[in-house]
Amino acid sequence: MSTPDLAGFGPSDLPDLSGRRIVVTGGNSGIGFHAAKAFADHGAAVTIACRDLDKARQAQAKLPGGVEVAELDLASLASVRAFAEDWSGPLDTLVANAGVMTPPRYRETADGFELQLGTNHLGHAALTAQLLPRLLEADAPRVVVVSSIAHHQGDATVLEGNPRAGYSPSQAYGNSKLANLLLARELHRRATAAGLPLTVTACHPGVASTGLVTSRDGLGGLPLVRQVAPLVTRLLTQSAAAGANPTLWAATWAEAASYVGPTQLREVRGRLGHARLSPHARDERLAAALWERTEEWTGVRFDLG
Repeated sequence: MSTPDLAGFGPSDLPDLSGRRIVVTGGNSGIGFHAAKAFADHGAAVTIACRDLDKARQAQAKLPGGVEVAELDLASLASVRAFAEDWSGPLDTLVANAGVMTPPRYRETADGFELQLGTNHLGHAALTAQLLPRLLEADAPRVVVVSSIAHHQGDATVLEGNPRAGYSPSQAYGNSKLANLLLARELHRRATAAGLPLTVTACHPGVASTGLVTSRDGLGGLPLVRQVAPLVTRLLTQSAAAGANPTLWAATWAEAASYVGPTQLREVRGRLGHARLSPHARDERLAAALWERTEEWTGVRFDLG
């Protein structure tokens, strides 16, 4: 099968994924759900890794047969460690998709980190590091990091860990999504330098109609937001299925170190293409510094040989 056109790419353009094992964090809803469905429709053995097993099983009932569920709370490093230790055999693709967005008040993870940085970045970083041996058992391993156009709001204060003092929901979210990109790009550089056959890609969904806005863990902590957001997002944003297309591309056809997403209306929606990286996201010194801080914060190191 020849490489499809990126601009018009959709689920029907996925290759045969038979025999590939794929983990999608947060695969019970929104973009993760549609990505998991598309992977399974094309033959992959998919595991949706979710904090809430009841919601995961409800999603599983709507997905193709063979999709498995597993418990994973990215806001708990102990849960991340347990998931990685329970995984056996090669893992072909890890899709770091789950996240929390702009809780109105400062909150912390089980390990004392600001909730957004701890969940969106540190949880996924620790998961990737601890699953790396399983990834490297696969023939063509791939890590997909789902970032956001909000990464443009992030800056070098990401190295401070989003402290309680002066907490800003949008700044903290931007820092967490910037951290996603910095980790992806640094992991690619270090894996390449080590001669490892690991493909690392990144993507963003634009702005999609998902439960991320209404989640009580995020901006949905405000009752008015939970009431108004569903109507507003349906009117102004693209569907969750469309928002999953960048993830599907990144997990299959994308070249290493690429970053793709919608290209229209300031990357909010539309045809896919190569997405814009902020100057901070291109800063290799910032990426290296965040890598070191991430290993210190989580106590988990990437074994790249």
